[in-house]
Amino acid sequence: MTAKNKFDTIQIQEILTPYNPWWGDGQVDTQSFKRPIFHKIYNDLLSLKQIISITGPRRVGKTTILKQIIQSLIKDGHVKADHVIYFSFDDPLMVDSHIRERFFDDLIKWADIKHKGAPTYFVLDEIQRFDRWELYLKKYYDLGFSVRFIISGSASSPIFRKSRESLLGRIKDNHLLPFSFKEFVYFNKGEDREILDFVNGAQKFGYKLQREMLIEWKEIQSEAGPLQVSGRVFAELNDLLKKYFMEGGFPEAWEIKDLVARQEYLFDNQVQKVIFEDLVITTEFRKPEKIKSYYLSLVEQPGQELNIEKASQKIGISRQMLEKYLPLLEMTDLVKTIQRFSQRPLKFRRGSVKCYLVDLALRNAILKLTDKILEDDVMMGFYAENLVFNALRQFEGVIELGFYKDAKREVDFIVHLGGKRYLPVEVKYREAVDDIASIKYFIEKYNQKFGIVVTKNFQKQTEANNLLFIPLPIFLLFF
Repeated sequence: MTAKNKFDTIQIQEILTPYNPWWGDGQVDTQSFKRPIFHKIYNDLLSLKQIISITGPRRVGKTTILKQIIQSLIKDGHVKADHVIYFSFDDPLMVDSHIRERFFDDLIKWADIKHKGAPTYFVLDEIQRFDRWELYLKKYYDLGFSVRFIISGSASSPIFRKSRESLLGRIKDNHLLPFSFKEFVYFNKGEDREILDFVNGAQKFGYKLQREMLIEWKEIQSEAGPLQVSGRVFAELNDLLKKYFMEGGFPEAWEIKDLVARQEYLFDNQVQKVIFEDLVITTEFRKPEKIKSYYLSLVEQPGQELNIEKASQKIGISRQMLEKYLPLLEMTDLVKTIQRFSQRPLKFRRGSVKCYLVDLALRNAILKLTDKILEDDVMMGFYAENLVFNALRQFEGVIELGFYKDAKREVDFIVHLGGKRYLPVEVKYREAVDDIASIKYFIEKYNQKFGIVVTKNFQKQTEANNLLFIPLPIFLLFF
C-alpha cells in the first residue's frame, strides 16, 4: 500500500478527535486566568471578518489563549461545540509529505460536508510548521467559505513574518510578549482586593498619561491622589518585583520549582532552539554558534550602548556580519534596540544603539544567576532600566522610542509622541536620587511640560521642576 493510499484510509475525524475533547461534552480544559490581551483578541474575533493571528516567542502562552478563545466561543453560545476545530501542526503526521500535501484541503472539505456550510471556526496552532500555509488561508478567505481562521505562530521564525505579510488586509495580528509586571501582579494577587484596586487605579492613571499627557500636580500630591498607596500594598508590590526580576514572564517556567531545571528549560527553549533551529532553518546560517556568541555578549549588561567595532574584535566576527545579525536577533524577540533621539523620527541613522532583553529571566538562566543578584545595586539599576524599556514599548501612540545623549548629558528614554511632543524618562533605581540635571535640561531645551523619574522609593514631587517621581513597581502598572 502506498503512502498516498494509506492516507485515504485515515479519517480526518480520527485525527482531530483527540485534539477536540469538547465535541463530546462542550467543556474546554484550560487556565482560568486570562491575560488582558485575551479580551482584545476575542473582541476582534467577534467584530472583524479578518483572520486572527497570535504571534510571540516560544512558550509564552499562545496555545493557552487559543484554548480560552474556544472555551468562550462555546460558553457564550456563538457556535456549537463541534463547529470549533483545533489542530496543532506539531502533529507527527505532518512529517509525511503525502499527508501534509492534502491535509488542509481535506480538512476544509470534511468540515464543509459535515456541517453543511454552517459557520466553522478553525483554530490552527503552530501554523508556521505547515508549508505555504498563507496560500491556503488566502484561498479559502477569498472564496468566501463560511469559516473563520484563528492561527498562532512563533515570532522567532522570520519566514513566518514574511509569509504573514502576503495576507495584508486579510489578517489581524496580535503580538504576545512575556507577562508584563502588571500581569504578573494580577496572576499572583488576583484575590487581594486592596492590591487589585490600586493596580486598577494605577492603570487608569497610566491610560490618561498616555492618551492626554496631562498631570494634575496638586491631585498627585494630595492624600487621596492616584498614586497614594498603603505601606502593605507597596511592600507586596516590591516583593513581587524582586520575584519578577528573577522569574520573568514565561508562565510555564514558573511551574518549575527547581532553579537549575527552570534555567535549563528557559535556555533550551528561548536560546538554543531559537538560534539553532528557527534562525538556522529560515536564514540558512552556516555558523549559528557565532550569532549565539554575539547574543551572549549582549546579555552581559542590559541597556548597554553597542559599539559594533569592539564587539566584532571581541567575538571574531566581521563588522558587516554583526550588522546583519542584530536585526535577525530582534526578529526572534530575544532582544530589542533603540537609537539615539532625533527630532526627525523613523529616519534611518547609522551610529550607536542600546540593546535590551525581552525578558530578564533569560539573562538569569544564561548566566546561572541566583537571587544573590538582587543584592547587586548596580545590576539592579540595569534590570530596572530594562523593565522600564519593555513597559515604554507599550506606550500608546508612541512613534519612536530613543535615548538622548550629547557630549555632557544623557537621558535613558525619550518617548516621541508626534509633532514636538516628547516625554523624557530617567531611571534612578537607587536609595537616594541625585543628578537629575540631564532630564531637566532636556525639558527646558525642548520646551516640554514634564518628565518622569523612575525611582526605587517615594520621593518628594517637585512641581517647579516639572518632574514626576514614580517608584518602579508603580510605574510598571501604567502599561
